[in-house]
Amino acid sequence: MGLTSSLVGLDHSLAEAGESFGKDLGFLRRHTEVVVLSGESGQAQVAVAPQWQGRVMTSTAGGLDGTSFGWVNRQLIESRQVQPHINVFGGEDRFWLGPEGGQFSLFFSKGASFDLDHWFTPASLDTEPFQVLSQTAQSVVCGRSIQLANHSGTRFTLDVNREVRLLQSVRALGSLGVSVPSGLKAVAFESVNTVKNTGPVPWQKDSGLVSLWILGMFNASPDTTIVLPFEKGDEAVRGPVVNDAYFGKVPADRLIVGDGVVFFRGDAAFRSKIGLPPRRAKSLMGSYDANSRTLTLVHFTLPAGAVDYVNSMWEIQKNPFGGDVSNSYNDGAPKPGAKGLGRFFELESSSPALALQPGASATHVHQTFHLQGSEAQLDAIARVALGTGLEQIKHAFKK
Repeated sequence: MGLTSSLVGLDHSLAEAGESFGKDLGFLRRHTEVVVLSGESGQAQVAVAPQWQGRVMTSTAGGLDGTSFGWVNRQLIESRQVQPHINVFGGEDRFWLGPEGGQFSLFFSKGASFDLDHWFTPASLDTEPFQVLSQTAQSVVCGRSIQLANHSGTRFTLDVNREVRLLQSVRALGSLGVSVPSGLKAVAFESVNTVKNTGPVPWQKDSGLVSLWILGMFNASPDTTIVLPFEKGDEAVRGPVVNDAYFGKVPADRLIVGDGVVFFRGDAAFRSKIGLPPRRAKSLMGSYDANSRTLTLVHFTLPAGAVDYVNSMWEIQKNPFGGDVSNSYNDGAPKPGAKGLGRFFELESSSPALALQPGASATHVHQTFHLQGSEAQLDAIARVALGTGLEQIKHAFKK
């Protein structure tokens, strides 16, 4: 989540987890066009909303009666009211562009102060629809042309092409070195996100660059722990492990830096955000909900050697390309007595800063896996993918 959660206070009771995929799908179809991607068995399904920038709203591994994994903001959608700063429809894979803050921000107009009153999500990333360019039973391609200006006045003209694909889970996980035991429920999908510089001038660092930024919103619970593996090594060489300065330092009972893995609470009870820089981030992260026995994995493009990532801090920055690769956000009240946006947490990935010549393109792939089964089955997968077992994840914050 961008630094925006205090903008709209919503009643958690209207945005609770627990709906089936079929119920969420029926609700969404009453309010927008939905493209459903489905495998042969009909158990793995993915719901895509083209009018909301082709975002994946939710998915399931168990057909219409199965768990709905994406957070859907029913209250906002049902209100049909357009919010001025951001419209948080929800969805477990949505398309954004960075940076959010700084002198090259796409969310603050030229000369604007870095505060909530002057923060606005560009309409092309918020309310303006994408067009369906092609469609099959297991994929849909959406896109549009976009024009944006950053805080320094640089203008960008670009084409966006976004393909959402339902993946064969056994094959996709196998490519990550993960074996899938029989009887496990699984859904896997990816978004292949491409931007093309269609303007007349190259994108350059001194006037600002953009990045592809994919954010997934998932249903939070008191039993959810987020897991971010990281590259170990001396801070003098790799820098700090985790950036928790987005909303102020995260308390120790909510963020633990372990041996090669960061644990972060995903309970939607405390507004906080963390990020891993390029010399620390790995291409996999995930979460585990012990209540529903759901293991979620996110795998994304991480180019070797890339170090320039846009910085989204809300200030004029000394290092505008010293940003994070992967992020996680946990919702909560922005201040005492206020309401948060809803019962969700986020897993986010970004491309490097894109210095594109006219006519050049760049692509960022973001894959999401949801697995449900016995703890023994999920433990074996977590150890391979995340470098830690379920017992360590479940008890990370238990004294």
